Amino acid sequence: MEDLHNIAVLIDADNTQLSRLESLLHEVSAYGRIVVKKAYGNWKKPELKNWEAEVKRLAIKTEQQFDYVSGKNTTDIALTIDALDLLHENMYDAFVLVSSDSDFTPLAIRLRESGAYIIGAGEGKTPIAFKNACDDFILVEYLTQTNSSNRGRKNRGDNAAQEERIYQQTKKSQPVEEEDADDSDIEEIHALLQIASKKYQDDDGFVNAAIAGSYIKRAKPDFTSYSYGYSKLSELLRAFPDRYKVKKISNGRSSNVLYKCL
Repeated sequence: MEDLHNIAVLIDADNTQLSRLESLLHEVSAYGRIVVKKAYGNWKKPELKNWEAEVKRLAIKTEQQFDYVSGKNTTDIALTIDALDLLHENMYDAFVLVSSDSDFTPLAIRLRESGAYIIGAGEGKTPIAFKNACDDFILVEYLTQTNSSNRGRKNRGDNAAQEERIYQQTKKSQPVEEEDADDSDIEEIHALLQIASKKYQDDDGFVNAAIAGSYIKRAKPDFTSYSYGYSKLSELLRAFPDRYKVKKISNGRSSNVLYKCL
């Protein structure tokens, strides 16, 4: 994981799950210090009415953007302009683009070309082009809904609860995306583990699972072991004893998981 010092988080409120916003910020904080937190939207829209309490509590600065023409969303342009302004300040070594909208693909490419580390965050349905334009991609559906968000929903009344029920019903009715853990997708991970083994193995043929995991994230930014039913990559490796020999070594205060392809 990158050691980042100044991170700017830019949130497309029209394409972000409010219930997982706090968990997302916790996830991003593992990379380094978040300096900028901004959320963009037309806050007069009824579908964004539940955001006020959360953005206040999480100290997120809101940016109002009116829709100048009915049916046209100008939020994307406002977020893009701000991102480029922040880039030219030369203060930030990472940008987090929180959205499931493929329209941010050119922005991610431009920011990355300037040397910034780009983290995307969105749902599994996010187009692959946006995912691959990032150095890392966080799948928000694998982040927990916080207790504080749940408390907030109780205070916001029946409309928010109904909105959550509709979301869950819609999610269940949606067909499985190609990013889900089907046979072809897990085979892709096995292939990447093989490549990592060839590139990073030691004299005994073992490779550090953490190094392999970093490589897989570079090759497949939306990779997470949760997609395959495992909390860690080491658990995924141990689930295939016919493919990998796994061992754990301790070195003073820390320990490492190593694997060897069979």
